[in-house]
Amino acid sequence: MSESPEPSEAASSAPAPLGGGGARGAQLVAAGILLSKVFGLVRERAFAHYFGNSDAGDAFKAALKIPNFLQNLFGEGVLSASFIPVYARLLAKGDPAVARRLASAVATLLALLTSVLCLLGVLVTPFLIDTIAPGFTGEKRLQTIRLVQIFFPGVGLLVMSAWCLGILNSHRRFFLSYAAPVLWNVAIIAALFWFGGSVHDYALAEKVAWGLVVGSALQFAVQVPLALRLVGGVTPQLALALDETRTVLRNFLPVVASRGVVQLSAYVDNVIASLLPSGAVSVMAYAQTLYLLPISVFGMSVSAAQLPAMASVTGTPVEVADALRAQLDRGLRQVAFFIVPSVVALMGLGDVVVAALYQGGAFDEDSTRSVWAVLAGASLGMLAATQGRLYASAFYALGDTRTPFRFAAIRVALTICLGAVAALLVPGWLGVDARWGTVGLSVASGLAGWVEFLALRAALNRRIGTTGLVVAALLRLWGAALPAAAVAFAVKLALGTALHPTLRGVVVLGLFGAIYVGIAWMLGVAEARSTLSRVLARVRRPR
Repeated sequence: MSESPEPSEAASSAPAPLGGGGARGAQLVAAGILLSKVFGLVRERAFAHYFGNSDAGDAFKAALKIPNFLQNLFGEGVLSASFIPVYARLLAKGDPAVARRLASAVATLLALLTSVLCLLGVLVTPFLIDTIAPGFTGEKRLQTIRLVQIFFPGVGLLVMSAWCLGILNSHRRFFLSYAAPVLWNVAIIAALFWFGGSVHDYALAEKVAWGLVVGSALQFAVQVPLALRLVGGVTPQLALALDETRTVLRNFLPVVASRGVVQLSAYVDNVIASLLPSGAVSVMAYAQTLYLLPISVFGMSVSAAQLPAMASVTGTPVEVADALRAQLDRGLRQVAFFIVPSVVALMGLGDVVVAALYQGGAFDEDSTRSVWAVLAGASLGMLAATQGRLYASAFYALGDTRTPFRFAAIRVALTICLGAVAALLVPGWLGVDARWGTVGLSVASGLAGWVEFLALRAALNRRIGTTGLVVAALLRLWGAALPAAAVAFAVKLALGTALHPTLRGVVVLGLFGAIYVGIAWMLGVAEARSTLSRVLARVRRPR
């Protein structure tokens, strides 16, 4: 898929063809996400070097939870579900004037909402801290309050960046919005290295927090010029009489509720982790960064590219259902090809991954083992989480935001109940250290994710017909990933500590990836053959 033309040309173009694929868009999203995630990993490695599993590190990670709640509640996920389908449909119908009014209304409403909430957030932070980290006391609690108050303005800018993302995605300009977080990461990395040698602990955490605010401003600033040009200019207005604005608002509330229950789960996880021994909050945060990497690069890239394409499909109900099934199944195959080996790698080679990215300075081998254990537990639900994103996108494209909300609520309830038992009680029952309760939290989340995915798939199948991965295709992927992991594991043992953790990671994981793709190609996996073809084409391309 090529990027969309300028607004004036898009207005006169024909509606999107039935079943228009999103392979090119998914590649652009994946490239942007991968670039930003690489810088995110550099950021996390630098953070781990200076903070390790310290109280200051716990305070920083916990402090991000409150403003991140707003970002996730009103940011990318909500706008993707409520705004993009309506806006993309207007573009497909060739109605730029109404699309411009809708974009202006959403930007105005979002700016007003986030401004009020950020101001209130700064004022009431002291009263909110005990809700996210009841186990924090004394200086740790006071510093967490200070960090939250610094974060709020930056997070307001990140929410507005999500509006830019909605505009760019609808116009098929996928790369910039997903690569923009590179600037956010660079600002934080710069603060860590600039101040890391002169200040420490809580003083350094405050400096890095201001770096985050600067990065948020840069992330918004780099996107807004193109977004405004594509829209054709924005005029502050509410446009509540516009049918499309009311549709977005009707969709907005169920999606906010859906995101709200998901954030409730993250909040409860953080509360439980704060009740575990010191360092648990940081361990969960380090593991989450790695866990979300394949989900973001491979799951989000496909679902983000498919959503505007699915929302633009026109035709009879039967034609629309056929097109959605074809797009969804193609996306599921693309996701599974990358997620299955990711699951195997994180479970069997997770220590290599964690050590390569984090180990050094205050982050020692024991920290590596702790994060690996959490990663292994979380990876149990990775395939369900990525496939669930695609099924939710299909519901959003159909204008149904309530079904994903219902199943998200069920998942969150299961996560909370299972997580509390697994984290706070099971370690005692098993006679192991309480810090391993973090593993119970991650396992509970993975199991609940499977319940949500299966419910989403069953509901959508009743609506548009049978969808999903063929068992034989999945068996081929596992048949390629497991032998590749066995060979890589043997090489890991043979290398021991002879190489630096980062170099060892490059060797072991590179070997794993090469063997996996090679076996998948021999087993006839189409995605492996297309991947190899693209790589070979780039290698043979004249310089």
